Amino acid sequence: MVVTSTDLEIRWEKLPDDFILPDDPVDNITQPLLASALTDSLQVAGILSPQSITPTNYGICATVNDKVVVKAPDWAYIPEITASRDEIERSYTPQLQGDIPVIVMEFLSETDGAEYSIKPTYPPGKWFFYEQVLKVPNYVIFNPITGILERYRLDDSGQYKLQTPDENQQHWISEINLFLGVWQGTRNNRSGNWLRWWDERGTVLLWGFELAEQERQRAELATQRAERLAAQLRAVGIEPEE
Repeated sequence: MVVTSTDLEIRWEKLPDDFILPDDPVDNITQPLLASALTDSLQVAGILSPQSITPTNYGICATVNDKVVVKAPDWAYIPEITASRDEIERSYTPQLQGDIPVIVMEFLSETDGAEYSIKPTYPPGKWFFYEQVLKVPNYVIFNPITGILERYRLDDSGQYKLQTPDENQQHWISEINLFLGVWQGTRNNRSGNWLRWWDERGTVLLWGFELAEQERQRAELATQRAERLAAQLRAVGIEPEE
């Protein structure tokens, strides 16, 4: 499949088996925690289908002007893959192996700057690749230290435009039917700013450990109610059934 424009020829081809993928480590320990938290709540809410994937630091590919380009966003959401899981173990090529990501995210670190790169020459910058090559509808840049969330939306001109959050400081991601916003608290022994999802009613999507704690509290409350009822029955001479 070939898409041509004035300056670009884009082909959606499988990554060559002998292509050497970058083996760069993540910038810091926070990035994987932020990514796993985003996926966790989607899984708990039952939003992720067997065909959807949320890759983290995983190569997304395209061939641009006869050169293979691979970028690995800190987090992405791909609604549906058409290839088998084995076929996309090393990398993923949109259009050929499934949907284009509907959202990609980059988490700023001490070596930030590359997230804003519009460099068009090889190898192209991240911003340029997501906007002009992949044409991802939503691009999020998040600073976990300051809690600043920037969300860019692909407009009718094919360029990213900074979006203004709503009155709750959240962004509606129409492709997922969820709000995205910043939440402060503790998870995995890390206290600070996190990205979280809210449904259209404004209810936060729980993480797994939060749901487990909620269920534990419900069970404990039910036990307490049963014990009080049993005590009341015994007080009037009625032995409650087991």
